[in-house]
Amino acid sequence: MMTMRDDAQRDGLMRFFKTEAGQYGEGDEFLGIKVPRVREVVKHHPAVPLDEIPALLTSVWHEIRLCGLLLMVAKFEKLTTQRHVSAKEAIRKRDEIVSMYLHHARQANNWDLVDLSAPKIIGHWLMLPSQFDDKQNIIDGLAHSSCLWEQRISMVCTWKTLQMGDTSWCLRYAKIHLRHPHDLMHKAVGWMLREMGKRVSMDLLRDFLRQHVHEMPRTALRYAIEKMDEEERRYWLKQ
Repeated sequence: MMTMRDDAQRDGLMRFFKTEAGQYGEGDEFLGIKVPRVREVVKHHPAVPLDEIPALLTSVWHEIRLCGLLLMVAKFEKLTTQRHVSAKEAIRKRDEIVSMYLHHARQANNWDLVDLSAPKIIGHWLMLPSQFDDKQNIIDGLAHSSCLWEQRISMVCTWKTLQMGDTSWCLRYAKIHLRHPHDLMHKAVGWMLREMGKRVSMDLLRDFLRQHVHEMPRTALRYAIEKMDEEERRYWLKQ
């Protein structure tokens, strides 16, 4: 990956991911490699042992951390096929990946790193058999963390649970994060609420809005109602 460095793209990526002093990505370092090329690296190195991935997750380079996270996603997804779902060894290996992910969660320190990994690892794990019996406590720990990225993991991971028809996780963490001070969390909450309406039930989304519209940040509200028709969007924005 070091040989793939592109300084021209690097500058643009560092601006896009807000890496200047005082911005949410302050200090993040980029090689200038776009996501499709990182995915190609992952595709061609499926046999990287799990115990070597922490060396990637702790890299100073954003794209190398992303590579480590996507390798974990690939390994996790191989353990979720029908024949693996309830197999004891697959459960053990999935839990091992989740434990590693949680241990290094703060290394997923920008929104793309969270969004490309949390739903497919943590979100999917919530819907599968596990040796852990305290899943809610684990995600609550992320939600109440002092770290923005762990907080975002707790919200964005619910994208996968929504895809699988379970709204309880989304509703729980949308309520917890509803008054969060950071714009990135406003977007995450609104995005997941929008997905709930789109994938499961628009009526559930309307029920949530009736209860909480007056305390929702405008960004969260705008994201949540994005798939509604124009007349209904105007209605909610006037509340």
